[in-house]
Amino acid sequence: MAGIESSAGGAGQEINELLLYRRIAWRILPLTIVCFLFSYFDRINISFAKTQMQHELGLSDAAYGLAASIFFFGYVLFEVPSSFGLKKYGAPSWICRIMVSWGLATAALVFAYNEYTLYFLRFLIGVMEAGFGPALLFYLACWFPKKNLASMNGIWFLSIPLSGVLGAPVSGFILEYMNGFLGLAGWHWLFVLSGLPCSALGILVLFKLDKDIQSAKWLSVAEKEVLQRNLDNDKKESNPIHTTLLKVLLTREVAILSVIYFMIKLTGYGLNFWMPHLITSAGVKSQMWVGLLTALPYLVAAVGMILVTRRSDRSGERRKYLWQCMLVGGIGYFAALYFNDSYVLLTAFLVLATAGVFIAIPIFWTIPQQAFSGLAIAGGIAAINTVGQLSGMVAPLLVGYLNDLTGNTYMGMLALAPFCLICVGVILWGIPDDRPRKPKKPVGGSHSMTVVSS
Repeated sequence: MAGIESSAGGAGQEINELLLYRRIAWRILPLTIVCFLFSYFDRINISFAKTQMQHELGLSDAAYGLAASIFFFGYVLFEVPSSFGLKKYGAPSWICRIMVSWGLATAALVFAYNEYTLYFLRFLIGVMEAGFGPALLFYLACWFPKKNLASMNGIWFLSIPLSGVLGAPVSGFILEYMNGFLGLAGWHWLFVLSGLPCSALGILVLFKLDKDIQSAKWLSVAEKEVLQRNLDNDKKESNPIHTTLLKVLLTREVAILSVIYFMIKLTGYGLNFWMPHLITSAGVKSQMWVGLLTALPYLVAAVGMILVTRRSDRSGERRKYLWQCMLVGGIGYFAALYFNDSYVLLTAFLVLATAGVFIAIPIFWTIPQQAFSGLAIAGGIAAINTVGQLSGMVAPLLVGYLNDLTGNTYMGMLALAPFCLICVGVILWGIPDDRPRKPKKPVGGSHSMTVVSS
């Protein structure tokens, strides 16, 4: 795995640590990337099923928006409570429980016969999946020191654009060529074939991922000591304040980061749930071509994640890259909607919008991973993620309602575009400047957010 830097002091130890962290990355990341890929795809697969499902069930755009967003009602209600299960049972066991249950619930969408059963099952999927993202982020932070987190996040968060890169053309194929196979509609097959593998992956997680460093039998005692020492050094350098989980949830840091993440996810979910619809409305009728064109923005975002997160790790700057990504995303958003009558220009600017917004996600998560320590990482991340996922309720509902109200398929998305630019302002105001200080300047207070542990 590229992008891993050593934190050792001596030259010999530096090589040893470099190889050690690469070995850990190869053991942990491939499986977690595939798991999160299915997680993200199971949220947005409804966007690919939209045309067929909407026709068969007689859904309006507003009803589709509610079906897409109601997932997040269940997700948000059980997000923070899920963090307590994580602490009680450990990450691998809890991740297994989450994946098995949400996979079965996703496959059960084959039984949706009207809008109300669709609402219920989407809500149930959200309940089952709650806590999955924070559990994986917490797990990564238990293995890698903070100087490597942006690269690790960047590699792991590749699963988000990859869910579009792989899921979009596969969805197009299923919808176009499996429609009617064994008497099932194409959108039924889409949910079955994206749900059942999740349950199998959950069982695999239980056997493949170690609970923590100390339980890893494939590491020597000396390797465990090096890994634990690097994590302990991070805690010492951060000078953590010991407090309760409740106080963590009420800190200024959580409030600011929650608002920022809400806006990042709001604009991201707008793209997730409505990009295939925009491309279809621009004149592309083949489901296969809609899938391929939808995959292109995600592919560019995946490459950008690797390149930009590496630069962020090398410079140590998170704030600069975060606001610049959101600015690029905002420009792409507005331009895509302006050129909505040309599917070529629309797709080109959707590439820009998707790259900006999605590259911002792994860079953003390095900030709370560094701002909290200990079990507060799980609680703080869960709180921020909960607020962020509220955007999943707002984005599909808002876009669908405005589309129906105005009769314009682009008006709803236009309402989301300004949030990219508002987010830039909040980042510049609320997150301290983290540029490296010049040596001649005195080292005064910390220029990072307060670190909290519990």
